[in-house]
Amino acid sequence: MKKIRTVLWLLPALLLVNKAQAEQIGEVSTAFKLLGANHKIVIDAFDDPDIAGATCYVSRAKTGGIKGSLGLAEDTSDASITCRQTGPITLPEDVVNGKRDGEQVFRKSTSFLFKKLQVVRFYDPKRNVLVYLTYSEKLIDGSPKNSISAIEIRPWGKTAEERP
Repeated sequence: MKKIRTVLWLLPALLLVNKAQAEQIGEVSTAFKLLGANHKIVIDAFDDPDIAGATCYVSRAKTGGIKGSLGLAEDTSDASITCRQTGPITLPEDVVNGKRDGEQVFRKSTSFLFKKLQVVRFYDPKRNVLVYLTYSEKLIDGSPKNSISAIEIRPWGKTAEERP
């Protein structure tokens, strides 16, 4: 019985673990709340955990008020993503072969229990491009809100004139 209680106590913490850890870059308040935190747009950055030199920036809505301050509010599904090459990129063989297409590289809880913001990665070998898709797990009006960004993989450190 004690083991079951321990597992049940640790379960919420395990659900909140991200594959990639985000670093908050900034935030802006969008609506004043008299009690509790204001509604905000938060900008997070994370490096792809499997591909060095690939960094993504996600902006997302964060609900304020008393529920938001206590972590009980459900954030909206609005999010946007942009990804950039921030260093030399060498793709792992299983990414090049398409064996890891649709792999989750980031996950952030946006409600107390069920709603998650996710980022998944795809590789387009024809164009030598990494494509990142962000979406909310919870369906809104039958379709999840989503956004994509792509990184064209180029030799690192060369100017535009030096590139092929």
